Amino acid sequence: MPDLSFLNHVELLAGVDEVGRGPLAGPVVAAAVILNPEKLIEGLNDSKKINQKKREQLSIEIKANALAWSLGRAEVEEIDELNILKASLLAMKRAVELLKIDPKMVVVDGQYTPDIDYEKIAIIKGDNLVPAISAASIIAKVARDDEMIRFDEVYPGYGFSSHKGYPTKQHIESLEKLGITEIHRRSFAPVAKYLS
Repeated sequence: MPDLSFLNHVELLAGVDEVGRGPLAGPVVAAAVILNPEKLIEGLNDSKKINQKKREQLSIEIKANALAWSLGRAEVEEIDELNILKASLLAMKRAVELLKIDPKMVVVDGQYTPDIDYEKIAIIKGDNLVPAISAASIIAKVARDDEMIRFDEVYPGYGFSSHKGYPTKQHIESLEKLGITEIHRRSFAPVAKYLS
């Protein structure tokens, strides 16, 4: 495990993470969070390791107690035009630029950092290791899940509220039966085959 103890001495550390790289539909959503060192939040972890109810509670707590937080996104059209990695980095860049406080350093989950004018590092499995990244992963996931639940009403029959756009058996079967929607990523192979 990398020695990340130096991060404890960084003031205004912004954690950044995105959700939604794997789905066949919907935007990719990123969050940036600067935690308040005087208001510790218990239970921060990678959002995928926390159940939905706990994630929703933590999201409210993070937003109430963080020094700053923001969401950035890249739309389906941008994902199809740029590719999912570049779109994810664009969503992260937008999230950082929307913070109401300038961070002294930005720590990003994964291997790559967005194109931003701040000192920055990428940390693999950062959402497990750095509380600010965990916080970002939680609020990004809650925001994106909420949006996919709303899409379930706009596009009934696809099951977006349950699979959130990920390529489940149910999702693939609904694509075969109903075809693609405006929120499907046409550059993704399982979707592209239904374009004709």
